Amino acid sequence: MSETAELYQTLIMDRTKNPRHAGKPAKFDLEGHGDNPMCGDRIHVYVADNGTRVNHESRGCAIMIASAELMADAVVGLTPDEVTERRMAFEAMVNSGTPNPALGDLNALSGVSEYRSRIRCATLPWSALAEALEGAK
Repeated sequence: MSETAELYQTLIMDRTKNPRHAGKPAKFDLEGHGDNPMCGDRIHVYVADNGTRVNHESRGCAIMIASAELMADAVVGLTPDEVTERRMAFEAMVNSGTPNPALGDLNALSGVSEYRSRIRCATLPWSALAEALEGAK
């Protein structure tokens, strides 16, 4: 395993075991959810304080939970249009496996492209966030 792949693996496991954005906040402005019936992943995303905080309640695999965690870090303070752009860049990255320097720690999930069935796990939090933001329109 390359040094970069090992670093990414460590990041994914750390964010799964020590989530920083897990739990339903007392107050939130928007919410969205996602289910992956193929593997049992479930997520509920909460956006609070005009997009300055994103939390999630998740049950599922390490990839989905790590993706939710890294997503929450990556979208804080972005406009809905910027979140959409980031989502599209993330989805392109997990489908191609080509890291994108603009995505920072999200690149830890670039290896998901090697396991086609896991791409949905990585993108599920982003779908839930898109649903939440759609509710704001």
